Amino acid sequence: MNIETWLLYLLAVFILTASPGPSSLLCMTRGVTGGMRVGLATALGSLTAITCILTLSFTGLGLVIASSEWIFNVIKWFGAAYLVYLGLKSLLSKQETFVHQEPTLQEPKRPYLKHYMSGFIVGASNPKAILFFTALFPQFIETQHSLVSQYVIFTLTFMVMELSWLMIYAYMGAKSSHWIFAQGRAKLFNRLTGGVFIGAGALLSTASRA
Repeated sequence: MNIETWLLYLLAVFILTASPGPSSLLCMTRGVTGGMRVGLATALGSLTAITCILTLSFTGLGLVIASSEWIFNVIKWFGAAYLVYLGLKSLLSKQETFVHQEPTLQEPKRPYLKHYMSGFIVGASNPKAILFFTALFPQFIETQHSLVSQYVIFTLTFMVMELSWLMIYAYMGAKSSHWIFAQGRAKLFNRLTGGVFIGAGALLSTASRA
């Protein structure tokens, strides 16, 4: 792979990962309510899911999934339903004030696993990611060179960019927690994020393979 091809790929990935979406919003909200460690666990879950989609697209399985109306709709509606669920959970919350909840010594991993899985579900349930990678990779793959080395370069480049941006959003959330953790502001924050999650779910439900 020549440097020009990689730079073009880097630009495309930069635009994709920098654009705010459900995963970045989730990382930001988790950063607000749980701090950077919870934000990192959420980001790693989303990164794992998107990397799996990237791998499927690279091997050609993504094309099969993207071309199947049934599979596409299952992923789309599952993702939309989960985002709406997160939104309703926030809207219906009676919490008035946020309190930092650190894992106990008896259960140090369970809270992080919960946030990791939440990030994974949001990251995996966006069918547009499959379409994007299926359309993206053929533009950059050079058949005269090793496919394995190209896969490694493409994947590592994406993982670094994706994790960096998700952690930026988590950091922004964690930094804003000083204001949001004030008495009574949890209710306002839950209403705002709940509405955004429901809106994101409604928008995702309109996605099509076209």
